[in-house]
Amino acid sequence: MKIIKTMLLTFALFGLFSDSQGQIKNGETVPDFSLQDQDNHTFRLADALAKGPVVVYFYPKDDTPGCTKEACTFRDSFSAFTDAGATVVGISSDDVKSHKKFALKHNLPFTLLADEKNEVRKLFGVPKTMMLPGRVTYVLDRKGTVVHQFNSMSQATQHVEESLAAIKKL
Repeated sequence: MKIIKTMLLTFALFGLFSDSQGQIKNGETVPDFSLQDQDNHTFRLADALAKGPVVVYFYPKDDTPGCTKEACTFRDSFSAFTDAGATVVGISSDDVKSHKKFALKHNLPFTLLADEKNEVRKLFGVPKTMMLPGRVTYVLDRKGTVVHQFNSMSQATQHVEESLAAIKKL
């Protein structure tokens, strides 16, 4: 019995049990969703896609070292994304108030969405890593099809590099 408890704890720690329905993969179309942004406005994916490609990046938590580094790298490359006609959207389970504070503190020019119930995270099938919400970035074409994805907890800035390279290929 002790071995089974140890195995279950290990599986839980390393995110081997997930309540998601399987991660969305390249070539698949993502479902539409709506969430509140840092200004408490409703963001709808379909509206953003009507304007061009969208980069959707999931991150664990506002104002933590890796997430701040990732957000600030997206900020520093923001004009390259907008020049290519792309919208950048960050999503975490933090609330609207936390996102507002994070965006103001780091002068983030892009949308941050509050997925407090992790519904959109589950919709995309973003896996957990060692009990933490995962860090996964999806690049979507105008039709909402995933043309590129990158999954790494430790290489926060590479999410930006990978996304920009994929956007430039569209």
